[in-house]
Amino acid sequence: MSQYSIEPFQSQHSEKWDRFVWQANNGTIFHTRKFLGYHPPDRFEERSLIILKNTKWIALLPAVVIEEKDKRILFSHRGASYGGFLHKHTLGVSDAFGIVQATLEYAKRQNFDGIDVTLPPQCYLYRPSDYIEFAMIQLGFYYRKREISSVIPLDFTADQILSTFSESSRRAVRRAQKLNVVVRKSEDYQTFYKILKKNLQLRHNVHPTHTLDELLLLKKMYPERIQLYAAFHDQTMVAGVVLFLCNPHVVLAFYISHDDDLQKYRGVNLLFHDIILWGIEKKVNFLDFGIFTVNEDPNRGLAKFKESFGAQGIFRNSLRIHF
Repeated sequence: MSQYSIEPFQSQHSEKWDRFVWQANNGTIFHTRKFLGYHPPDRFEERSLIILKNTKWIALLPAVVIEEKDKRILFSHRGASYGGFLHKHTLGVSDAFGIVQATLEYAKRQNFDGIDVTLPPQCYLYRPSDYIEFAMIQLGFYYRKREISSVIPLDFTADQILSTFSESSRRAVRRAQKLNVVVRKSEDYQTFYKILKKNLQLRHNVHPTHTLDELLLLKKMYPERIQLYAAFHDQTMVAGVVLFLCNPHVVLAFYISHDDDLQKYRGVNLLFHDIILWGIEKKVNFLDFGIFTVNEDPNRGLAKFKESFGAQGIFRNSLRIHF
């Protein structure tokens, strides 16, 4: 085990860190320092780790410190949808055990009371691998929760899109087209945000994850990777979806919303038809709708909505260990 060591992340590592992310088997936009760094410096207590084998970077762990019932937990970075150990696609099982064991020993030396890691769903990996998850379970981690994320494999052609939809969604797409609803990229985040905020307040009594200013900042930081697609009737926005191109083969529908007063135009249905078409043309492998569970409690209505576009559920696992 002496060949594996841990080095805390420091700002001078940022450029090399992001290069590693984009070369990793499971890297996403959420793992980059550029993304993690947009948060105000006092929001999280940063504790990201670089895992080395001898002197070579072999893995990264974006992480923060969370105080939980008088316990200090080394937690997957709370400023990101996914965390986990980032590694190259060539990672072998012995190195997977070395990475996890070294992290456990470091956390104990630093007087943490536990570690909590949320892994990216399998669709985000270039090549399938459960070595890290296997090593974590073998070394004492347990599943704290297993949420379900809805994903569409874009393994069909453009002229097959409607055949993957439910009958009700096909009718809704045709209705939107008949009513001359059009879908296009938009820079009008202000209008979309008003629709989103009203919708979330009305349906769930919650606020968006990002403020409008944060969303605009992210868009400025990632002009090609963050896109707003909106459905319009005449010049009125009736619905919109903010997409995050998380890595070259997965696009995430991060925000989905429509104007309740204009639901008759079926803007969301046409939006997803056209977004799927865009994904196929871009050679993206998966469209991720995000989770429809909260602490493993499924919202069956939301699941049915996502399934109406051909989505199926895969795990988003969070694992924990206590010392």
